[in-house]
Amino acid sequence: MVKKPWAGRFKEEIHKFFEDFSESISFDQRLSSYEIKASLSYAKALKEAKVLTEKEYKLIKKGLSEIEKEIKNGKFIFRKEYEDIHMNIEEALYKKIGDVAYKLHTGRSRNEQVVTDVRLYLMDKVEELKKDLKSLMEAIVFKAERYYGVIMPGFTHLQHAQPVLFSHWIMAYYEMLKLHLERLKDYEKRLKICPIGSSAFAGNPFNIDREKIAKELGFTNVSKNSVFAISSRDFLIELVFILGIIMLDLSRLSEEIIIWATQEFGFIEIPDQFCTGSSIMPQKKNPDSAELIRGKAASVIGNLFQLMILIKALPLSYNRDLQEDKPPLFQALETTQSSLKMMTLLVKDLKLNEEKIKLHLDKGYLLATELADYLVTKGIPFRKAHHLTGQIILYAEKNGKKLEEITLKEFKDFSSLIEKDVYEWLTLENFFKRREIIGGTGYLTVKKRIEEAKSELERL
Repeated sequence: MVKKPWAGRFKEEIHKFFEDFSESISFDQRLSSYEIKASLSYAKALKEAKVLTEKEYKLIKKGLSEIEKEIKNGKFIFRKEYEDIHMNIEEALYKKIGDVAYKLHTGRSRNEQVVTDVRLYLMDKVEELKKDLKSLMEAIVFKAERYYGVIMPGFTHLQHAQPVLFSHWIMAYYEMLKLHLERLKDYEKRLKICPIGSSAFAGNPFNIDREKIAKELGFTNVSKNSVFAISSRDFLIELVFILGIIMLDLSRLSEEIIIWATQEFGFIEIPDQFCTGSSIMPQKKNPDSAELIRGKAASVIGNLFQLMILIKALPLSYNRDLQEDKPPLFQALETTQSSLKMMTLLVKDLKLNEEKIKLHLDKGYLLATELADYLVTKGIPFRKAHHLTGQIILYAEKNGKKLEEITLKEFKDFSSLIEKDVYEWLTLENFFKRREIIGGTGYLTVKKRIEEAKSELERL
């Protein structure tokens, strides 16, 4: 049985089952490089505070560097008996340099070590996330440019509503992702707060230079309250919230891809490499890649609630419950990053079935609102114009006619104000000309937004 660092106060050794039950090294070993990075900076601070001699500092630095290499080369053995990443590295350092290793823990606590490691870990992960978001944004802009000019029916309530450029429709997801990118950038202000120097919760008694440590490690600020620094997990909840809404938007795009790929729609073709078949039905081509992204959104949303419930009733300062914050955090990060990469591959290789889309443009009276707007130009209040257009649509449906197939005489039976110029309004060309407004689906407006987006991505 390994001797525990707190064993001096206890008469009994820890129960083997409890030792297995309480370990975290199985999941927090991924923090190893950050534990070493923070320990090296802290050792330097202890040297400058005259707690360590120059010789002791160099010995610690050498030992930690050797351990880091062993971990990177896969030669380091993580042991459950040492519970977590902190004790595993401390004991490995002890085996290399003896009692000097234990001097490294002077004035600090695992409470501050873990929150420091996680913040450092997330600083790198946020950079990765930003790159993943940018890659998907680039794929969307590429696809919008590739199919610029393709008209499709737009939907509300999943019913045909009005025409829209495919480029405009898919660029809606670019705008969503751009906001997620901005959220991550803003989040870094609250992430990059250095907790080193908080110790267990009351603060470090050895007058270390906290601001210097923070700067060395890439933090932009130091925590102003040691109890807060140890206890707060808001920065985890906030990040997983951002991951959750990223996954919500990926799920929505997945749903559209799934619907568009059905035989009933046939708007798109998903490459075979991102689909699977059926074990019993030979004809099937299933959009599993999109379905899995949609399904994985549930996991990340669950991770968010898991963290919130974990924190809900915890008194200050540290409680062992907080060990359980890492599995949902790690899962949310891995799921979101893999989903972003999968969606980027999907969007890059999606192919539009332009001929099939054209067939849908004749369904659902997509230009009905144009007729109502035309009546408004004749002096009819919009509500009355809306009602009158609804009556015309009923008539057209009953007689199996498109709006542009209704004769002028038939139109005049509904309103004497309707003239021959009504037919100019019932064209797709006029529809898009009337949408040349910031944020609209006009050809020129959409083209301009695509160019702006390309410039935005270059600046990122």
